[in-house]
Amino acid sequence: MSFNEWRFCPQCGSPLERGEVEGQSRQLCFNPPCGFVRWDNPLPVVAAIIECVDRDGVVLIARNRAWAEGKFGLVTGFLERDEAPEDAVAREVREETRLESVGVNLVGVYPFTRNNEVLIVYHVQARGEIVLNEELAEYRLIAPEKLRPWPQGTGPALRDWLLGLGLPVPDA
Repeated sequence: MSFNEWRFCPQCGSPLERGEVEGQSRQLCFNPPCGFVRWDNPLPVVAAIIECVDRDGVVLIARNRAWAEGKFGLVTGFLERDEAPEDAVAREVREETRLESVGVNLVGVYPFTRNNEVLIVYHVQARGEIVLNEELAEYRLIAPEKLRPWPQGTGPALRDWLLGLGLPVPDA
């Protein structure tokens, strides 16, 4: 059983087993009245390339409290039910940094297979005093031309954004 597998059916409590549905291996409940299928769809996550427009356009990257020292990334969060992605990313920026979004533009949509997520990444122009919430340990403000994208997660989106600005980007 892999790390992300479920042991029991959430509907009837019977053990889940592997089987094929629509050409894919899925976890299934073989209890006839139930028939639950675990589709294991990826979760939608919004991410923000935060440009601080009142600080000469530097980009805010942050370190989550759960991450190792020196590991920084974009502000991210889960899309809530009935929430538009552009509203979700502005909410996450406000919740995690207290910055107010003044412009939100889609950069792109990226698979993040390792976490079974779909990343919806935005360039967010924001302003205000930076106050981190309890999720974040620290932040850095970096000029766009000094940013170095990382190879996975939100890194490819940051790379695309920098290329869109016409900045040279070294290979990750």
